[in-house]
Amino acid sequence: MLESIYSGVSAQGTTFELESFLICSGVSLLLGLAIAYIYRFRNPASKNFMVTLALLPVMVQMVICIVNGNIGAGVAVMGVFSLVRFRSVPGSAKDIGSVFFAMAVGLACGMGYVALAALFTLIVGVANIAFMLSPIGTHRGPSLEKSLRITIPEELDYTGVFDDIFERYTTRTECVRAKTINMGSLFQVEYEIQLRDAKLEKRFIDELRVRNGNLPIVCGRLEERVEL
Repeated sequence: MLESIYSGVSAQGTTFELESFLICSGVSLLLGLAIAYIYRFRNPASKNFMVTLALLPVMVQMVICIVNGNIGAGVAVMGVFSLVRFRSVPGSAKDIGSVFFAMAVGLACGMGYVALAALFTLIVGVANIAFMLSPIGTHRGPSLEKSLRITIPEELDYTGVFDDIFERYTTRTECVRAKTINMGSLFQVEYEIQLRDAKLEKRFIDELRVRNGNLPIVCGRLEERVEL
């Protein structure tokens, strides 16, 4: 394992050989590409996000090369890791994990530990593929947790109007939000529910339709909440 491949540090700043910098940059790019394809395994991904994952290690490495040996290195590293918020659109837990993965590899390459970075990429990559192939977190049969959106007339008080139906068909019900639509003439109420039996979903919706005047009802997969 390489302890460090930089030539040294001077009082005015950090000095390093061009050859060492090119080695680190090349390794960072190769490992970044590997991280992008590891993320892509059994996971839909846009080209933009894959390119960003591939380039992120070499960008982090460049920042670490510049601040290496300076007093403000600690503050700079914290600033680099704050880049995890670079995505304006909320992503999944795997997106965030992959960004941290790429940044950790770039940090290791920037400090000169290219062998450690390669070994770390191999370990995390193998673990990621193994976990994706394992039954961890998978549901056996249809999921009972649903997101339910019910449209109701303006004159109908949605507070408690469906309680008896929910009691028969669900084990848990939570009203997430309510909003007006169609210029205020209708309400749309959103719930998070857990069904008692997935086979009774159609009967459940039919009873809701009778109560809300046959206005649109949407029952689908519960969306994952992500906070960045």
